[in-house]
Amino acid sequence: MNREVRVRFAPSPTGALHIGGVRTALYNYLFARKTNGKFLLRIEDTDQTRFVPGAEEYIKEALDWLGINPDESPWNPGDCGPYRQSERKPMYMQYALDLVEKGHAYYAFDTAEELDAMRERLTAARVVSPQYNSITRTQMKNSLTLPEDEVKARLASGEPYVIRIKIPRKEEVRLNDLIRGWVMVHSSTLDDKVLMKSDGMPTYHLANIVDDHLMGITHVIRGEEWLPSAPLHVLLYKYFGWEDTMPQFAHLPLLLKPDGNGKLSKRDADKQGFPIFPMEWTDPNSGEKAMGFREQGYLKEALINFLAFLGWNPGDQREMFSLEELVDAFSIERIGKSGTKFDINKAKWYNEQYLRAKSDEELAVYLMADLEQEGIQIEGDKAVQIAHIMKERITFSADLWKEGKFMLIAPTTFDEAVASKRWNQDAVTVLNAYNEKLTAFSGVLNPETAKSLLEAAAEENGIKLGKVMQAVRLATTGVGAGPDLMAVFSIIGKEELSQRITFALAHLSIQP
Repeated sequence: MNREVRVRFAPSPTGALHIGGVRTALYNYLFARKTNGKFLLRIEDTDQTRFVPGAEEYIKEALDWLGINPDESPWNPGDCGPYRQSERKPMYMQYALDLVEKGHAYYAFDTAEELDAMRERLTAARVVSPQYNSITRTQMKNSLTLPEDEVKARLASGEPYVIRIKIPRKEEVRLNDLIRGWVMVHSSTLDDKVLMKSDGMPTYHLANIVDDHLMGITHVIRGEEWLPSAPLHVLLYKYFGWEDTMPQFAHLPLLLKPDGNGKLSKRDADKQGFPIFPMEWTDPNSGEKAMGFREQGYLKEALINFLAFLGWNPGDQREMFSLEELVDAFSIERIGKSGTKFDINKAKWYNEQYLRAKSDEELAVYLMADLEQEGIQIEGDKAVQIAHIMKERITFSADLWKEGKFMLIAPTTFDEAVASKRWNQDAVTVLNAYNEKLTAFSGVLNPETAKSLLEAAAEENGIKLGKVMQAVRLATTGVGAGPDLMAVFSIIGKEELSQRITFALAHLSIQP
């Protein structure tokens, strides 16, 4: 009998949500929706020393913004709660003790100093990776080496202890990963991980397995960095007797630096000036600010589309997908094994495509909001016209204002490089003539009339318009390139255009 698909995203509230975590959440969400299953969110806060105030709220807001909405979560609980591990704390000990009873775990009373001494001994003996394992545990202070009555006395006296898993010395652990195929690890390479810490809190390994089992998780889709822990988790399912309901694993490929050389980090992103978090984040301890995709002007649709392709492809040439279309097209089989480059230019390309797909009226709303911040008021029709001629030239909605402000604010300075090459007597002659025609013109200046008047001004003076066109743009906008100039003139209007020409003629001088 097929079980209902249940997947989970289980972040730790230790800071801002890394974009790799967002991709993991997205893939879990897509898989759940594709299979008519459930997508759960669980906060894994067992490590209280790393807890950061505001981090959980940040996770919620980021997923809300992107539309990756869990079916069950701390703020939308189902029947498997609580959904914060710290609130599930009382139950973990019984599972750890169950493993001790079955002979698959044991009490360890070693102090920090004794553990350090053990590692130093192994290092001196040239052991490459010193660890507490099937060999070294025989020389340590634990319930496998101490007499039973001494163990009971130590426990009764309240002496600090941890509970460690007892990894077998010679066993091959097998895992059939949905992305990587069969993964085989020899148990001699594994160490006796701590399952319960001395403060009574479970480690990630124990809590993760217990929670996934109790919450009915059928598929664990997570980052490649968890692959080394997978054999340990397989053993835990086996020791608990839960092998029949053990979830299937899928370990996602790493996100790599833009040059493909190593794992993507915040330092790399900062160095190259792009965000690595979905939203802006201010560290409550240091006050350090980190930029976010949302505040940098990325549309959520563009970010979702970009993230989906970081490791997955639909098997054809399509690149543009809505969230609903991604659900239809998604399959774990089409996720690759190898790391994928984080190409921020591709993210910008997606943003451009989604902006261009919007109507002029929708883009005008963005522009009007920016203008309000600047204290500038214009009619809605003019905002729509600006959006229309700028939409093919922008990467972010804020560029409508940044790149198009010359249409609303007359230039007071002029690009010197363009002026030195293009400003000459022919340009002055044509602009003087054009200004006269604008003054005499009584109709509405649209792109067609703006062009015919300029052509007439050049033709009547025997000057080819192409030779002075860049100078005309310079005089009226301050720069040497931009969108269709006649459409710009139509937006500026006859009176404003005439004033700009008059100002340029007075302030631009012909180079000797």
